[in-house]
Amino acid sequence: MDEVKFWEIIQITHDKSGGDMDCKCEAIKSAIEILPKNEAIIFSRIFDEMQDKAYTWPLWGAAYIINGGCGDDTFSDFRASLISRGKQAFEKSISNPDSLADDEFDEDKWFYEGYQYAVTDGIEAASGSVQPRSKPHPEEPSGEEWEEEQLDELFPKLSTKFA
Repeated sequence: MDEVKFWEIIQITHDKSGGDMDCKCEAIKSAIEILPKNEAIIFSRIFDEMQDKAYTWPLWGAAYIINGGCGDDTFSDFRASLISRGKQAFEKSISNPDSLADDEFDEDKWFYEGYQYAVTDGIEAASGSVQPRSKPHPEEPSGEEWEEEQLDELFPKLSTKFA
């Protein structure tokens, strides 16, 4: 298991689901639970790394605009849902969160609570236990912190779309 294989599994399950998050959760759980134990453990580590990579102030600002507010748990759901959309969507959003304005928005799919649990369930089934993080979750998001009144200026396309 490496990052390329990780994203292949994510993309295949995304494509299979037709965008339905319940189906996507079943597909990712099924795909992970058949992995050899060591690969499932590595999948878990990579998933955590991607969650941490997306733990940025700019992406949180974008999620805040899109959702009309966004706390810690909601932002975690948003990041997991973003991972579920595949590497291209993930990387594009990380590099330019305002570009999310170009995508078709579906609140249930973008802030779905459960994808990360399906991943955990699949890993637990494959490895026999819930895997601890290999390193602690960052205490603070990376990037420059924003104030709510700055968001329209920082994310003009999102602000216009979700005004």
